[in-house]
Amino acid sequence: MQPWHKYYTHFVTGSAKARSQAANSNEWSGVVELRHPLEHTGGTRELRCLLAQSFDLDSDDIKILHWARLH
Repeated sequence: MQPWHKYYTHFVTGSAKARSQAANSNEWSGVVELRHPLEHTGGTRELRCLLAQSFDLDSDDIKILHWARLH
């Protein structure tokens, strides 16, 4: 069994229009565990998709503010 790759994530949820108006968006942070490591280029797209599935949102409704691998 492969080890899980853990990442700290800080992101906001809500539509792009709501985020720009600072309404109906929520700020979140926490640890996400993935089976495969994120790529440094394009990794946020994969992370946004995963978070969107968890929150039952569209990936465009997730904005990653910061992410870092935990060791």
